[in-house]
Amino acid sequence: MQSENPILADFVKLANSAAGTMAGMTREAREGARERLREAMGGMDFVSREEFDTVKAMAQKAREQADALEAKVAELEKKLAGK
Repeated sequence: MQSENPILADFVKLANSAAGTMAGMTREAREGARERLREAMGGMDFVSREEFDTVKAMAQKAREQADALEAKVAELEKKLAGK
């Protein structure tokens, strides 16, 4: 036979309410932190990976051209010095 204890029942209700409140507060805090992070990141200038790779390829090509021109200039200087 189970007896109904009103104090125990009230304590269980209070514990359930507290757990629900804590879960809600946790969820609200997490969403607030995400929103603040989005706002902070929104003001920064970021480039896409595609843009980054394109500029990186352009820089590599420019470096190769500069190295080739440097070699040609060295060769021409050598020829001029030999005359």
